[in-house]
Amino acid sequence: MVRTPLTPEERERGERFGRLLREARGDRSMADVAAEAGVSAETLRKIETGRAPTPAFFTVAALARALDLSMDELADRCVPLEV
Repeated sequence: MVRTPLTPEERERGERFGRLLREARGDRSMADVAAEAGVSAETLRKIETGRAPTPAFFTVAALARALDLSMDELADRCVPLEV
């Protein structure tokens, strides 16, 4: 199955999401947060750097739980910016 290319807006949303996760992680190690969420550190690294801008819902939910973020907060902070 071939994945359709991401739009610039989708890439920007992924970058915003990655920044939000990095900020929420603070001084906790990537490995600790990834282990608590049940994902690999490499998966978290890809999300945080924007290389995986559209992670699976359950990955997002697990990271939100591990970082004590609400799904509503994530959605609000990752919607496209108004122009």
